Amino acid sequence: MPVLSREQIDAFWRDGYLMVEDAVTPAQLAALRAEIDSWVEQSRAHSRPFGPPTIDGRPRFDMGSEHSAEKPALRRINNPSDISDTYREVMLDARTVDMVADLIGPDVKFHHCKINLKLSGARTEVAYHQDFAYTPHTNSDIVTALLFLDDIDESNGCLTVVPGSHKGPMLSLFDGERFTGAVAADAEKQALARSVPCVGKAGSVCLMHTKLLHGSAANGADKARGLYICVYTAADAVPIARNPMPSPNEGRIVRGKEARFARLTEGLVELPKQPKSASFFTVLGQESKQAAE
Repeated sequence: MPVLSREQIDAFWRDGYLMVEDAVTPAQLAALRAEIDSWVEQSRAHSRPFGPPTIDGRPRFDMGSEHSAEKPALRRINNPSDISDTYREVMLDARTVDMVADLIGPDVKFHHCKINLKLSGARTEVAYHQDFAYTPHTNSDIVTALLFLDDIDESNGCLTVVPGSHKGPMLSLFDGERFTGAVAADAEKQALARSVPCVGKAGSVCLMHTKLLHGSAANGADKARGLYICVYTAADAVPIARNPMPSPNEGRIVRGKEARFARLTEGLVELPKQPKSASFFTVLGQESKQAAE
């Protein structure tokens, strides 16, 4: 049985995103938040990116340059489903996966996941971009499920999106030959004028089309803003650039069955430059904490 109504599905394809409450169970949410608290505590003992490396050799945990033991600024956990049973369970079998199948299914596979965390006082911002420019595929039936780990509003750096922008052109993330990871300043100014906030209670999810223009400001409140972000694709969407966050689970079928054929959408695709640092925030000019330990 579908999880989403016909009205919700139509709204997603019209606007490029959809907010849904109670996307995980209370027990799942509590377990996810407990692990976040544990990882934040671990980060206090570190002054540079740390943790069991990802399969491409980068640190698992990344902190902003403002990080300290007294005021942690843990901001990114790469593919937490690789190291946590709790996060792997949600990635594979939460209601969010059924919602994605309602949108692009019935055959769905996993691409990558991450946690973007803005603790109180953190300076992390996300410049406007479209995810497809980072993870181009043979077609754009790709949905990012952004699960709210905290209550999120405009005060603590919520996601802001430009409704309908998934139907428009793909915007370059290059400035000349330099990969900036963000759209040009004039395009961002226009995006900000048209953007709307995505707010909600912990346990809500924002389902976002891969070509939707979006960004977020720094956290200006005395409360955390955490997102568990899982990217899923139609089984017949095949990557045409290396995964910026490879995982042993990349390509795993989470609903339905494998595709025999790749489905191709005609068009010209600008290929990204993949980050070599612990997180893409450094591409945006926000350096990681790098003090000697």
